[in-house]
Order: sequence, then structure tokens, then C-alpha cells
Amino acid sequence: MSVRLWAVYERPLDYPNSYVARLWDGEHATGSIVIAPSLELLREHLTEMHLVPMPRDAADDPVIVEVWL
Repeated sequence: MSVRLWAVYERPLDYPNSYVARLWDGEHATGSIVIAPSLELLREHLTEMHLVPMPRDAADDPVIVEVWL
């Protein structure tokens, strides 16, 4: 069974003016994304989805802010 999580990115290359949450299923991105102009708005949306934030891992890409489960 794979873990589904939302990785939150700060201004990734494909959305340089936004914060983006991407849904991952195990090691694969699903194509589902949420885009917001601020981290606060993105967090509000993820909270409404009843998700819980986890801090980023030191090995994560530098644009990853946090992960939500």
C-alpha cells in the first residue's frame, strides 16, 4: 500500500509566482495540484481537506516547504 501525500512547494519552476501542493501516490505524482498565491491560503485549503502538516525532510528538494498527510 502506497502513502498518499500532498507536497507543498514554494514558487516551483512551473509556477514561479505561486505556492503549489502536488498529490503524490507513493513515489509518483498524480497530476492533482492546488495553486495559491500565498502559503497561508494553501494551508487553509489543505486544512479544510482534513490533512495534517509534517515538516520537510532535510533530503527534500529546497522548494518543498512541507508535506501534508
